[in-house]
Amino acid sequence: MINRYRILKKIPEKEIRQQVKKIAQNIANEYQNQEPVLIGVLNGVFIFLSDLVREISIPLKIDFVRLASYGSKNVSSGKITLTKDIELSIKGKPVIIVEDIIDTGLTLSYLVRHVKGREPESVKICTLINKLERREKEIGIDYWGFEIKEGFVVGYGLDYNEKFRYLPYILSLEIKD
Repeated sequence: MINRYRILKKIPEKEIRQQVKKIAQNIANEYQNQEPVLIGVLNGVFIFLSDLVREISIPLKIDFVRLASYGSKNVSSGKITLTKDIELSIKGKPVIIVEDIIDTGLTLSYLVRHVKGREPESVKICTLINKLERREKEIGIDYWGFEIKEGFVVGYGLDYNEKFRYLPYILSLEIKD
């Protein structure tokens, strides 16, 4: 199935594990005497977040949100829909929003405003992939694993139309529909 697409970049499993450990160490060092709330953005983040949490050596809490902007297309529609909200109270607590990928920045910009409306102590951003090709909103990213300039990113939880999440590595693909 992957043979139908041109591979622009591959990030092997070993490199992903190394970056996840590095991010986890940075978070643990920064929040040594606190209990941050990690808010994962479903669906793509589930593998990255579970690996990240296993590497963080301090107490923390986890919650999830689900937002939709892509549907079955490979470009964002620009219309953000919140389909699952935060269930934990985050008022007065340090929050880290954990994303699989930041692309246009539209979804994350919307989510940051939404989270800040819940009056957390602070809001930081963590992403596995900082994708630069289509950025429309500048986002301050506090922790990130890899920078990818172009292509549609799949694998390690990221999908294209619900395909390729199972891959243990990450691919940046050229997709022509």
